[in-house]
Amino acid sequence: MNRLVLSASIIAAFTAAVHIFAGGSDVAAPLLASTMAPEPKLTMYSVWHMVTVALAVSAVALFMGSLPRYAVASRYLVLFISLLWLGFGIVVLAVALVQHERGWLLKLPQWILLLPVGIIGMWGAISAPAGRSAHHPKQSPAEQ
Repeated sequence: MNRLVLSASIIAAFTAAVHIFAGGSDVAAPLLASTMAPEPKLTMYSVWHMVTVALAVSAVALFMGSLPRYAVASRYLVLFISLLWLGFGIVVLAVALVQHERGWLLKLPQWILLLPVGIIGMWGAISAPAGRSAHHPKQSPAEQ
């Protein structure tokens, strides 16, 4: 088992749960209660749900990628997901840093969970041995 990718999947699942439960009451509910025009409001609400799907599905994919049986086949998927989480974290961090007021790094703390998933997942995928998995040790004639 790739413990680094497993760790990334656990943090990702935790992040998805925080997003669903805390984000639902702290972000989605106030958004829906706002006086914002319906089109941007419902667009933002849809985006919130799309993020929910992305976080949850990527947590499951990272978990599957941590299993020896799927490690080789999912290596590039783990790298892709890790790159997405790094990108998400960098976006939130950049938005927080460009604000003129102080304190936004803690008002927008999502980067604290997003960046570690990306870094640990990437580290796990890169440091894993390449090649055939334990369940498929034989090389095909094309690979010899």
